[in-house]
Amino acid sequence: MTNTWSDIKNADVVLIMGGNAAEAHPCGFKWVIEAKKLNKAKLVVVDPRFTRSASVADYYAPIRTGTDIAFLGGVINYLLTNDKIQHEYVKAYTDFTFLVDDNFSFENGLYSGYNAEKRSYDKSTWQYQRGADGYVLTDPTLENPRCVYQLMKKHYSRYTPDVVSNICGTPEKQFLKVCEYIASTSGTGRVMTIMYALGWTQHSQGSQIIRTGAMVQLLLGNIGVKGGGMNALRGHSNIQGLTDLGLMTNLLPGYMTLPSEKEADYRAYIDKRAPKPMRPNQMSYWQNYEKFHVSLMKAWYGKAATADNNWCFDWLPKLDKPHDVLQVFEDMSHGEVNGYFCQGFNPLAAFPNKHKLNTALAKLKYLVIMDPLATETSEFWKNYGDLNDVDTASIQTTVFRLPTTCFAEESGSLVNSARWLQWHWKGAEPPGEAKPDTEIMAGLHLHLRELYKKEGGAFPDPILNLDWPYKIPHEPSSEELAKEFNGKALEDLADPADPTKIIRKAGEQLDGFAQLRADGSTACGCWIFAGSWTQAGNQMARRDNADPYGDGQTQNWAWSWPANRRILYNRASADPSGKPWDSKRRLVWWDGKKWAGDDVPDFAPASAPEVGMGPFIMNPEGVSRFFARDMMVEGPFPEHYEPTETPIDVNPMNNNPQAIYNPAARIFKGDLPNFGTSKEFPYAATTYRLTEHFHYWTKHVHINAVLQPQQFVEIGEGLAHEKGIANGDQVQVSSKRGYIRAVAVVTKRIRALKVNGKTVHQVGIPIHWGFLGQAKAGYIANTLVPFVGDANTQTPESKSFLVNVEKI
Repeated sequence: MTNTWSDIKNADVVLIMGGNAAEAHPCGFKWVIEAKKLNKAKLVVVDPRFTRSASVADYYAPIRTGTDIAFLGGVINYLLTNDKIQHEYVKAYTDFTFLVDDNFSFENGLYSGYNAEKRSYDKSTWQYQRGADGYVLTDPTLENPRCVYQLMKKHYSRYTPDVVSNICGTPEKQFLKVCEYIASTSGTGRVMTIMYALGWTQHSQGSQIIRTGAMVQLLLGNIGVKGGGMNALRGHSNIQGLTDLGLMTNLLPGYMTLPSEKEADYRAYIDKRAPKPMRPNQMSYWQNYEKFHVSLMKAWYGKAATADNNWCFDWLPKLDKPHDVLQVFEDMSHGEVNGYFCQGFNPLAAFPNKHKLNTALAKLKYLVIMDPLATETSEFWKNYGDLNDVDTASIQTTVFRLPTTCFAEESGSLVNSARWLQWHWKGAEPPGEAKPDTEIMAGLHLHLRELYKKEGGAFPDPILNLDWPYKIPHEPSSEELAKEFNGKALEDLADPADPTKIIRKAGEQLDGFAQLRADGSTACGCWIFAGSWTQAGNQMARRDNADPYGDGQTQNWAWSWPANRRILYNRASADPSGKPWDSKRRLVWWDGKKWAGDDVPDFAPASAPEVGMGPFIMNPEGVSRFFARDMMVEGPFPEHYEPTETPIDVNPMNNNPQAIYNPAARIFKGDLPNFGTSKEFPYAATTYRLTEHFHYWTKHVHINAVLQPQQFVEIGEGLAHEKGIANGDQVQVSSKRGYIRAVAVVTKRIRALKVNGKTVHQVGIPIHWGFLGQAKAGYIANTLVPFVGDANTQTPESKSFLVNVEKI
């Protein structure tokens, strides 16, 4: 979230699209209700189903699953065509004026540089024009046909209301009504927030869907202001923490990245990640990358990390290719993985194509499950109630189950959707032999280290030299780890402005990431968490809910990264001179001598407005990007592509067979035969969550199993009539990957849509059941999902695929 849950109450319009907050985030949804009460805010919901969120909305519009870019592209066209944009904001704080390379082009669904054989792009033409001084060339008049504004206007001029309606199935009148609600926030006196979840993320172009939503908000001036923003609703209480701490295979903590196999030179590695500013008087805060990186390596390797060995850079793994979950199971399916540690994760239920996952797991030598509960993955070999994926008797995989504590049985921090690090305290002792994850991992590390000491190994250095300063080595405490993430001074730190003044003594906790150094004098396990446990104590444990400005910021409740800032990019809440766009929604402002505000300024506080520095300091442009240059895999402007499995067989935006679906989507060659066609599987399906269950946990709880005892699927009345299915009938829902059997719920909540001259029926499939727990044993919904990933994040396309439905 760029904003916070509590800030949603400041909105005038709330758009929920790609999510269902009333159902999946019922506690957080209270802030939407607050906005309706306090501001008479209008709630607009766009969703394939008439959801619980839609039931309390001021306006609901249906949409075909997987077509959100077409819908939002139409919104962009509407805003530009009807001059419903915040002109001063976009001119000052975005790349609207920047000129783009003359060789950049887009034609018939593809951008310049496409390689059909590799299904990837050469992005060399996706760049801004540069002057002799190295800075980007601009046209403040916005008249140059190569400026971002003109290119974007041309690109989205194709997304007319009739085109949007034809692709999305949304009646044109309803689409235009949604546009009116959104456009009502184009001035400085009203603001909209967007709330989304996995309904946007889990597509083969999910990252671009989210980008398109952000572009809408930038046009309206709704980023960085109270009640605005792009607000991702996390499905777990600590999913935000997972990405913050770098648990993706290509990441290091704090969204730093591992070097690739070709990056053997330390200086080149740093320089690539510390880009110089692209405009005069701008800041590229990633120029501090080396400070963050060196401090991380000192936290990991202590005295072993020195300037002479480039801070142990050679000890970092060098990526030959992405090793995300899709890639790991692809390799596993070819017998190229010996063992797999599965910690707090149930891939058999959470990831696509159960048949492929089952057969892959069956080729392992060993599988280690670390979880509080018995999971489907831990018993994959039993082939419960489904297709016989593997011959159980022939499986050689040894499964080790290591019971872990759940969150209530340990102290520590959780990072919620709003980036708040909130400390929680142990509420109970774990049952039986369950141990905290940290104790299990510490024990494994210490044992492996002893083996390396005794037996040696091909490359023991990173294991033998890992700093391990914990009081009880096999039981690192949450407090010790939290302090390590925050960071400390390894030497006395002098004030850069006054070298005679010591701001932190050796051994003291740091106040924030501004104190990190690249000379090895600081250690920090995650730079964005710096400030969460300072010399003053545990900031995450604060519970002061005082709200002096009445805007929901509660600065002394817990701690928010970065720097306890509650609203990201908040410098954009004021005009270039430092005056708030809207005095009623002021966040930060220039008082004539310094920056002041209700929030921690997302800015260089010493820089006066006349310097001209932009609010988006993490970008070398100093502004936000409509034109994503080489940041996105499939193109600098989001473009509508059909889901990998489309019910209409064509992409109405082009006549190019190479661009029906995302031309750069993550697809493995062996999975191409596993894609279904509309002839075999005519209905569009999507998955979702219910309030009565939490993922795959609560089917182990009796009361939840009573509330929602077994798998069901939702189908519209029109489809039910065609198939002779009555409410409560048993049905089989099948895809190219397999089938599930479930109870049919015939409902008005899912209507048939007219798409490209064809009637398209949609099927809704909740995800929460499997073959373990107290709920009725049955099938795993993700049996049906294709093994396809988002081109940028590799997130599976669980929200749009083809199925058939038959009465049993």
